[in-house]
Amino acid sequence: MGGLRTTDRGELPSGRLKPAPSSALVASESYRRNVPESSIVVRPEPIESGSYTAASRLQAAGLLGAIKLFEEAANAVPLPKPPQPIVIADYGASTAHNSLLPICAAIAVLRKRTRPEHSVLVAHTDVADNDFTVLFQTLAEDPDSYLKKDAASFASAIGRSFYTQILPSNSVNLGWTSWAIQWLSRAPTPVPDALQVAYSGDEDVKAAYTKQAAFDWHEFVAFRGRELCPGGRVVVMTTAIGDDGEFGHRPLFRGMLAELADLVAQGLVTDDEVRRMCIPMVSRRAGDFLSPFAPKGRFERLEVEHLEVFDAEDRFWTQYQVDRDAKAFGTQWAAFARASVFPSIAAALDGGRTDPRRVEFMDRLEAGVAARMAAEPEEMQIPLAQLVLWKRPKAR
Repeated sequence: MGGLRTTDRGELPSGRLKPAPSSALVASESYRRNVPESSIVVRPEPIESGSYTAASRLQAAGLLGAIKLFEEAANAVPLPKPPQPIVIADYGASTAHNSLLPICAAIAVLRKRTRPEHSVLVAHTDVADNDFTVLFQTLAEDPDSYLKKDAASFASAIGRSFYTQILPSNSVNLGWTSWAIQWLSRAPTPVPDALQVAYSGDEDVKAAYTKQAAFDWHEFVAFRGRELCPGGRVVVMTTAIGDDGEFGHRPLFRGMLAELADLVAQGLVTDDEVRRMCIPMVSRRAGDFLSPFAPKGRFERLEVEHLEVFDAEDRFWTQYQVDRDAKAFGTQWAAFARASVFPSIAAALDGGRTDPRRVEFMDRLEAGVAARMAAEPEEMQIPLAQLVLWKRPKAR
């Protein structure tokens, strides 16, 4: 089990705005309705660009280690006899962008173990308001799609939260999820003194998020235990906290907080709106991942076969070290933030998803964050975790 390095990254601002009134701590229904569950989609550059490769795609999403685990899982899981299909579940799929290469790699391994006409059924799952049209366009058009590489593979989609049972019991041979389970099923309360609960100074707020994160992980594990076939495995890649207690991404959050304060001063958004803004995401420590399995190391017949916490490479910083292009560095990190967390932040605007300022708000926030990151380029600490959950077959 890996540990994160201890690095002094500096402190975030102690408070982004004036203290919020106590009434702001009551989470409204409009505040809670926009909690995402989708995998954070990370693309290094457009597919049509000259520098795009499958390897850069995996590196972009931090998947190089996780895909090896997925290949090992594909080589180890029991397979059903034809005509029953091999079932792969992609939990929190979003557009399916992050899962295409891992699934292709797994299918390639499976083909060495079974006949080429043995059907593989891939179930992409996400919450009901995910854009499944984009998902199916990705599957049909992306050159890395498994549908383009394996004639006996078939795609399906399920619009339900992975914090419930969403597939039949004992039906899934392989499961995959990346950049998804850090999203909570609900935001228990606003975080008025920080965008991210990890940087909040309010112990009650932090305790509420810790409790929700523990409940959600318990539910995720429990329902995967039901869905997996005996001997089946789920590979998980998600954000984490290592031995140094660091959530990471400090330079990015500093830039976002400073730019939000400027947008308030410029009159685009109000103090109350910014106080409501938060990212309902919690990173877990190794002990948090293991907690549902205590004290016997097993839960719903699942066991943790592999657990590693590590710092992923900041690929934007690596490129900056080569080309010294500070503008590109800032632009790339701001684009990542826009794709991954800006929709959650913008949901706190008075008009919610239909607020007429939404596009302008996101445009100006992205431009401001890009400029701030370019002005002071700094390597980002990116703590991640990789796990393999295995369902032990019943003793005969």
